[in-house]
Amino acid sequence: MKRLSAVLFGIALSSAGGAFAAATAQTATVAASIRYEFVATPAGLSDDFKPADKTDLKFLAIQAIDGNKIDGALWQPQGKSAADTTMVVMIHGSGGSYRRAPESALGGRLAAKGYAALAIDTRQHDDKINTENFFDIRRDIDAAVYTARSLGYRKLVIQGHSLGNIQVQFYAATNWDRDIKAVMLLGAFGNLPWKTRNILVQNEESFQQLIASAKQALSEGKLDTPLSVKMHYFTGQEVPVTAQHFFTYRWDKTSMADGTQWIKRLPYPVLLVRDKADALIQPFEPYMLLDAAHSEGSLVKSIEFKLLPNTNAPSLKGHYFEGNEQALADTLTSWLAAQGL
Repeated sequence: MKRLSAVLFGIALSSAGGAFAAATAQTATVAASIRYEFVATPAGLSDDFKPADKTDLKFLAIQAIDGNKIDGALWQPQGKSAADTTMVVMIHGSGGSYRRAPESALGGRLAAKGYAALAIDTRQHDDKINTENFFDIRRDIDAAVYTARSLGYRKLVIQGHSLGNIQVQFYAATNWDRDIKAVMLLGAFGNLPWKTRNILVQNEESFQQLIASAKQALSEGKLDTPLSVKMHYFTGQEVPVTAQHFFTYRWDKTSMADGTQWIKRLPYPVLLVRDKADALIQPFEPYMLLDAAHSEGSLVKSIEFKLLPNTNAPSLKGHYFEGNEQALADTLTSWLAAQGL
């Protein structure tokens, strides 16, 4: 690996015929790669990104193996080598960003307790919400994981919030890498296609229109184009959605976003955390995941559920742990320490 303006690591193929040969490595051609480089501090950041004692904060531009551009922030505790530090890779929720809670609030707090944290913007951040294919997000997570490895980290914890929880479950369930030591799921739903139809949309006629519109888009080869019909939530929101997102996340016939299926395939310790004032995640949803994790054939090493006290009325703020940031960070670091991480 050679460092120029960016770090590159990739898959190499022999230019002569396709089979890689160590003896002729000098003739190899890079077929695909993950790149990262450190960049200047972005403008418009919140107070979560203010300088903090004994913490280093850097920003990165990462390129996933399929060319997707990813922005991220890296918090590191001063005075510790990467090899001796546990790295938490943080994946945001639907339309989220590393610039906002809970990821932005956790980075510095984790570093203050001796942990490193890498938070990234996946390809469904901000106004790209509900546009992506479920299966593509793993490339963004993979890019973050390989970046952490390149930086010298040997103990990784994968954390997902909200929609990011199912993306993390899928990644960890299909990548049994030895350096992944644990999984943390914040504000996690149980079964997204069921939840979308029965809790979020709550209108069968509207849902049938979404199915028909998505099928039409599929027949026209417009999987990544917003549908003519928006996804109407019971809250009054009208949310744009593409066919590839609808098929891979929202419709039970084709969706892969069922946490009750993926969580039992995680051969790691797992932590679930919900804020008591979370209006988006229903009180019973963590128990759907707990039941699945304890079901026959589950590979989960251990699982704990922490409900954070909150006297405020349920709201969307509770879903992002607003006002409960320190309690959340303390819960995570205490659990990590109990795992020997």
